[in-house]
Amino acid sequence: MGTMTGRTCLVTGGTSGIGRATAVRLAGLGAGVVVVGRDPGRAAAVREEIRRQAPHTRVETLTADLSSLAQVRRLAAEIRERCDRLDVLVNNAGATWGASIDEFPEAGWDKVMDTNVKSVFFLTQKLLPLLEAGATAEDPSRVINIGSIDGLKTPSFDTVSYGPSKAALHTLTSQLAAKLVRRNIIVNAIAPGPFPTWMLSTGVGTGGDVEGTDWDAMGRTMPRGRVGTPQDIAGLAIFLASRAGAFTVGAVITCDGGIVVTA
Repeated sequence: MGTMTGRTCLVTGGTSGIGRATAVRLAGLGAGVVVVGRDPGRAAAVREEIRRQAPHTRVETLTADLSSLAQVRRLAAEIRERCDRLDVLVNNAGATWGASIDEFPEAGWDKVMDTNVKSVFFLTQKLLPLLEAGATAEDPSRVINIGSIDGLKTPSFDTVSYGPSKAALHTLTSQLAAKLVRRNIIVNAIAPGPFPTWMLSTGVGTGGDVEGTDWDAMGRTMPRGRVGTPQDIAGLAIFLASRAGAFTVGAVITCDGGIVVTA
């Protein structure tokens, strides 16, 4: 797999769920990590968790609401001030909105599309100089976009804009991959299925109570008999970020325990 020591990684949406698991794992393998989230308190908690597990690893936290292009620009400027290169960019920040087709509001459409698609493109665009700074043909930089199986199949919930936003992100991944591969930047995507996250807990009716959600009961309805774990998603991200994934370009890899193929 190779080492992550000496590499600088940026993880958006890194204060909870999939982003947090990925950031902690990258840091545990020796990477310097910049964690981006909306809540300063959660960001501080992730920073302390990483420092406990990897005390010699550089970790920084930044706050931004990536549904706003102005904040995307501000975040990119702050990153350029702090880093002279970027080896791995994990575009994990995401949003969803629940409402029926008859009642779905424009605000819900715009927020989801702005966060899940628009911000990914423009943050990647503005960080291209850093991604190219240390990239070589032998050791390219990586962009990992976190999509969803809801971009590959019809979602179970009334989240009308979420599936289209993730399908768009998957297509954006292939287009960025085609344009950037000769610039020594490799772009891929992961399409997760059910993981014990705040977002999914709101969808199943427990209102964001991650600890209070019966994930075991949900898992028993899945092909693998369980929901995903931090090790599942972080392991796949590490594969794409490491030497092992250096020849994988423009892929959208499911991490769903078999939901898409058995649907």
